[in-house]
Parts: sequence; structure tokens; C-alpha cells
Amino acid sequence: MTQLEKLKIMLGIKDGNQDGELQLLLDDVSADLLTWTNRSTLPAALESTQRQIAVIRYNMQGVEGQTAHSEGGTSRSFEELPASIQSSISQYRLLKVVRYAAPTT
Repeated sequence: MTQLEKLKIMLGIKDGNQDGELQLLLDDVSADLLTWTNRSTLPAALESTQRQIAVIRYNMQGVEGQTAHSEGGTSRSFEELPASIQSSISQYRLLKVVRYAAPTT
């Protein structure tokens, strides 16, 4: 089963009308995960994290940039990424090695 098919199951989407948009979400999340982990390929263990972040971003469409919203006595607040997801990303992060040249005298 592909990531797209799994994401559609998580979102309860049965048709293919949003496949392009959903694939774009998955691709964007994949690029972000690669940047956050300093990797060139996405580990299979982060595929579920990729889908979880894609669901969060799908559900936040239209409220990008908001941290809180109140309407009719109902208040909602938004997190960037839940701590559990941040933790799973951190486990796969590679350190960058930077060469330091000592000053010459």
C-alpha cells in the first residue's frame, strides 16, 4: 500500500479527487523531514510520522499561521508539531559535521 493510499484511509477519503493535493502534502512533509533529520533519503521508520504530519497540515488548511482561534464561546489552539512527533523525528536526526580550521600564525 502506498503512502497516498494510507493517508487517504487516515483521512477517510474514498475517491481520487484530492490525490494531487494529498501527494503534494506528502512530498512537502518528506522534504521537511529530510531537512530536519539531515538525511538524503527518508527512513522507512519515519513513514508513519510523514503521514501524521500530513494529516495535521491537511486539517490546518485555511488556518495557517494561527496559534489560537475563538468563536462563539469555543476556543481552539494550534501546536506547530506535537511533542510525540518531534521526539520521533529527533531519533533519526543525523548530526552535521563542520570542519573548523584553526587560525594560522
